[in-house]
Amino acid sequence: MAKVEFKKPVVEEISAAIKDAQSVVLVDHRGLTVEQDTELRKQLREAGINYKVYKNTMMNFAFKGTDCEGLVPYLKGPSAIAISTEDATAPARILCKFAKTAEQLEIKGGIVEGVVYDAAGITNISKVPSREELLSKLLGSIQSPIANFARVMNQLAEKGGASATEAPAAKAEEAAPAAEAAPAEETTPAAEEAKTEEAAPAAEEAPAEEVKAEEAAPAEEAEAPAAE
Repeated sequence: MAKVEFKKPVVEEISAAIKDAQSVVLVDHRGLTVEQDTELRKQLREAGINYKVYKNTMMNFAFKGTDCEGLVPYLKGPSAIAISTEDATAPARILCKFAKTAEQLEIKGGIVEGVVYDAAGITNISKVPSREELLSKLLGSIQSPIANFARVMNQLAEKGGASATEAPAAKAEEAAPAAEAAPAEETTPAAEEAKTEEAAPAAEEAPAEEVKAEEAAPAEEAEAPAAE
C-alpha cells in the first residue's frame, strides 16, 4: 500500500505534464557524461521543454488512456522523457542535434501532435524549422511585396518631381524667344530719326505751294491798274 501511495504522485506528475503536450520524445540517456547531461538539460530548459528521467512503470501508468499510450512499446531500458507544450518540433530538433555530437544519446520514439513516430520519424521531424524561423520567413515574404511596392512608388514620385521641374523650365525657354522678339517692335532713336527724315520732304513741299501763291499774287496786282 505504501508503494502505491508513493507511486501515485509520480504518476500524477507525469500525467499533468503530458496533458497539454504538443510533443513527447523518449530517449535512452545511458552513456552520457555529467557534462553532456548538464548541457542537454540546459538546452532543453532554455527552449521551455520539460526533461526528466522516470521509471518505465511510472510512465506506463501515466500513458494509459492518453495519446501517449502509443509510446508504451518504447518503454524498454532506461528512459528519459522530453515534453513540450508550445513548440511541437523543439524536442525532436534539440535532441537529434545533440545526438550528432553525443552518440550515446539514443532516440527511441515520440508523439507529435497526437501522431506516434519511431526514431526515424522523429529524426525527420527534427528537420522542420522552428516556429520562430517559420514566422520570420512568413514575415519576410509579406514585407517583400510591400517593400517592392514602396520602392516603385518612390521611383515614380521621383520621376514625377523631375518632370514637374522640367516642364516650367521648358515653358520658360519657349517663352524667352517671344519675349526677346518683342523689343524689335519698340521704337528706337534710330527709327524715330528715320521716320522724321521720311516725314521731312512732305513738310518741305508745303512752302513750294506758298511760293506759287506768292507768284500769282503780284500778277493779280499788276493787272488791276491796267483795268483802270
